[in-house]
Amino acid sequence: MSLIVRRESFRLAQVFTISRGSRTEAHVISVAVTRDGVTGYGECVPYARYGETMDSVAQQIAGLPQDIDRKALQFALPAGAARNAVDCALWDWEAKKARRRVWDLAGVPAPGAEITAYTLSLASPEEMEEQARKNAFRPLLKIKLGTPEDMPRLEAVRRGAPEARIIVDANEGWSAPVYAELAPHLVRLGVEMVEQPLPAGDDDALIGMDRPVPLCADESCHDRASLSKLVGKYDIINIKLDKTGGLTEALALRKAAEEMGFGIMVGCMIGSSLAMAPATVVARGVQVVDLDAPLLLAEDRDNPLHYDADGVHPPVAALWG
Repeated sequence: MSLIVRRESFRLAQVFTISRGSRTEAHVISVAVTRDGVTGYGECVPYARYGETMDSVAQQIAGLPQDIDRKALQFALPAGAARNAVDCALWDWEAKKARRRVWDLAGVPAPGAEITAYTLSLASPEEMEEQARKNAFRPLLKIKLGTPEDMPRLEAVRRGAPEARIIVDANEGWSAPVYAELAPHLVRLGVEMVEQPLPAGDDDALIGMDRPVPLCADESCHDRASLSKLVGKYDIINIKLDKTGGLTEALALRKAAEEMGFGIMVGCMIGSSLAMAPATVVARGVQVVDLDAPLLLAEDRDNPLHYDADGVHPPVAALWG
């Protein structure tokens, strides 16, 4: 039995910028779990916003028992990137061992193609208008905002893609007064949803505020323990496996959130198709899918996820699950 950790990088097709900074590569950690001659694979993206580094996540994984199973893993590591990579590798191993697909083992419907958002990198209004024009054929665009020049950028994107559906990610970049000021303009420009308008630690200010555009909790929502604190602030939650700590908790979070009346978005960090593949299992039939990271890469895994006019398709077994 073995549990092998690798650090890998994938070049991006172009510089990707959000309000917190820019990057030209996706740095990921992959895990290979081998038992009984069968190997399962998983991938995670350490995220500095949550205090994670490549080193810290690799150390967390390296400290696990080589023979750990998924049930024990949920208690051995907290929700986060390290647990995600191992959890998904164990799901892949179980599926290969049983010669069944992961969704069959999980007892959920088989995923199909889902329309995914395509993210426009933060840039000048002129550059974002050009990005929008080039991608106007896509049915759903996601715009990174959270700066003092948000309105010119949003207006520019709408000019560039007048027919596309638009969602906005403020990445904790607004205050309550700024959101209240922007809200009527978001409605005017046809924005369908806003992710994380306020910093996670300040989002109590959303209680009692009008929400003319549905609000989605991203940084404020990690796992099921987050849900009680989101009531009255948000309409939708963003499930990312690097936050939940894997597919196991992601499926449980979706079920619990839906029972509480939240809409569901399934999102991602910038990783390869291996990181996106397990998320497609959670994404079936949700309100918003944002699994576009492979579209932002200049290089990807063998047997990558397939994207076409119908959206992102579930993985072939040779990739994962």
